[in-house]
Amino acid sequence: MPDPDQPSSPASSGDAPVDEAAPIPGHSPASPEETGNAPARDAEERLRQAELRAQEHQDAWLRAKADADNIRKRTAIELANAYKYAIESVAVELLPVKDGLEATLAADSASLESLKSGVELTLKQLNTVFGKAGLKEINPVGEKFDPHQHQAISMLPSEKEPNAVINVLQKGYCLHDRVIRPALVTVAKPKEPQA
Repeated sequence: MPDPDQPSSPASSGDAPVDEAAPIPGHSPASPEETGNAPARDAEERLRQAELRAQEHQDAWLRAKADADNIRKRTAIELANAYKYAIESVAVELLPVKDGLEATLAADSASLESLKSGVELTLKQLNTVFGKAGLKEINPVGEKFDPHQHQAISMLPSEKEPNAVINVLQKGYCLHDRVIRPALVTVAKPKEPQA
């Protein structure tokens, strides 16, 4: 029976103790996966995660690009419709004016006074439509000549101040702040000095 005070001897027959971490002859060393070494597994996992994130970013970019293209196309259609139908509200307002003119012309036995009152009523309707549309009349009689709103046709001698508008041959119009047709005017000529 072995002596309990004596350390037991290894099962091998050699004198040296056995190193368990030493490689076994004739056996190849274990791969990192077999030994529990995870750096290679971690690198593969990180690469797979990076590829997934790259694919998500690619998909998000493609969706954003498609959304931007759709917005651009929709805006182009809305802009084309805005140009095409911009006059719609004014046209709807002008229909009663046209109806009034047609009714005046359809009257068989209308007197001159009734025709005149019908035309005056129609003109009033037209001025109302112009006002709603932001169209203002330029009628500068007695005002100083303004080349931004008036177009001088001629200059005539006058007792009025030089460059004052004497006569309006055709009224002008401005749409909001933009002149769309200048008023055709005659302007007072400066007095020539007598010799």
